[in-house]
Amino acid sequence: MHAIRTLFAGALLSSASLTLSAAGLDVGDPYVRAVPPGQPNSAAFMSLHNAGAEDRALIGAESPAAEVVELHTHVEEDGMMRMRRIEQIAVPAGETTTLAPGGLHIMLIGLKSDLQPGQTVELTLIQDDGERLAIQAPVRRIEPMHSSMNH
Repeated sequence: MHAIRTLFAGALLSSASLTLSAAGLDVGDPYVRAVPPGQPNSAAFMSLHNAGAEDRALIGAESPAAEVVELHTHVEEDGMMRMRRIEQIAVPAGETTTLAPGGLHIMLIGLKSDLQPGQTVELTLIQDDGERLAIQAPVRRIEPMHSSMNH
């Protein structure tokens, strides 16, 4: 009987640890926009998947590559697309939220060095539950967008 209780307790602990590890956000295809030399700002993009049963949110990010890191989106104002800082990026339970050019993104403001394709940028994503996730995002060249963007 003791062996069965021990086995049952071990199974409960295993399933609890699986649930906890699945509670965070999974990051897919992270990358940072390559910018011309002297350009002070760039942006990071990726997909955020929430495999958990509860809604999650990205509430911030940090990077040693920039003075300031902010969460942003694009909004249309007076017929023009403009970037705006936001407090969080929601990732509903069981869904994927995509950060992409022209939409949600992470702004890297006050770059400390030029970003060229082939380099990687360290980013730490901060979730609403306090979990911090360190990732490496390669720098990629991205074709310019065809609409007028003001920041």
